[in-house]
Parts: sequence; structure tokens; C-alpha cells
Amino acid sequence: MALVYQPMMQLSGILFSLLGWVLSCLTTYLPQWKNLNLELNELEIWTMGLWQACVGQEEGGMQCKDFDSFLALPPELRISRILMFLSNGSGLLGLLLSGFGLDCLKIGERQQEQKKRLLLFGGMLFWISGITAIVPVSWVAHSTVQEFWDENIPDIVPRWDFGEALFVGWLAGFCLILGGSLLNCTTCSTEVHPSSVRYAVAEQQDQCQCLETETRP
Repeated sequence: MALVYQPMMQLSGILFSLLGWVLSCLTTYLPQWKNLNLELNELEIWTMGLWQACVGQEEGGMQCKDFDSFLALPPELRISRILMFLSNGSGLLGLLLSGFGLDCLKIGERQQEQKKRLLLFGGMLFWISGITAIVPVSWVAHSTVQEFWDENIPDIVPRWDFGEALFVGWLAGFCLILGGSLLNCTTCSTEVHPSSVRYAVAEQQDQCQCLETETRP
């Protein structure tokens, strides 16, 4: 049964990881990390991301302005940029390595141990990618909650709220960790892969044919 479900688990792990990586890249560039609704003008919605701040109006669309300096950003946004780049890079490397380790890939069928190591290393990279995607969005969410309930800020001052990018980032991290876990579970199998058995049988048959040829008068 393990041999039957192993390719399906590998394919599911790759698909979840690919979805998580795409969502992680999307989270990095979305400007909706924080939302701000002004009570004086409810038709305007201010948003803030890692790269720019935007204001949306029902009639005028959305206008965005890039941040002038990296050092001028709040600490949570500066660290979030670095962590999201690390998440995207490790996720891409994990996709490349684990892709070559899939059993359905015909390349390197005789080197099952190396393919298993590629899957294991790729799954670990997906874990790193998922964690480094969850940490920044959780940090920004935590700082947003602290600022929202800060008693030192007057009540008349508008408060920032959660943006859609935070929820996309949490989903990305969950998919990456789930995909990496599925891939690592397949490497725990001690069953012999069918392709290895097929090649072993083929080599044994070739040796038998050679012996029969040599023994013939």
C-alpha cells in the first residue's frame, strides 16, 4: 500500500508547496498588509505594504507611492522584507530539488537514495519557507493589534487594521509546511521502489543469458 500512495503523496506535497510559494510571492508584493479607513471620508481606504502605501477611492481608483528609504520603514516592515525574500528563495530552491527527487520523474531511477535525499532536503526547505512566511505576517499583525489598543493614542486618531495580505501570508505558510511534511513522510518509507526492482531483475536476466551463452558448446 505504501508504494501505491507514495507517488500520490509526493504529487500532493509538490502541489501544496507550489501553491504556498505562489501565495508567498503574492504576499510579498501586495500593498494590503495594513488597512486604514478614515471616518471623515469613508470613501477613501489607505493601505500599506512592504514596498508602497496606497489610497483607494471609489471614483479615482487607487494611487500608490513607493517608500523613499528602506531605513525609514518601521522595524517590522524592514525585517518582513528580508524574511519574505528568504521565504520566496528557499521555496523556489525547494521546488527545484524536490522536483528532481520525485519517483514519477524518470531521471536517475537507479539512484533512489539520492532522489530520497533531494526530497528530504526539499521538504526541509519548504518548512523554512513556510516559517519565514508566517513570522513576518504574524509580527505585523501583532504590532497592528498593539497599536490598535494603545491607550496612549487619542481616540480621534485613525487606527490601522489587518490587511488581506496577512491572511494570504498565513495561508502560504500553512501550504508550504503541509507540502514539506508530505514530502518528508514519503522519504520515511523503507520499501524498495518498483523501478529499482525492475532494473535489478533486468540485470539478473542479462547475467543469466550471458552464462547460458558461455556454457553452450
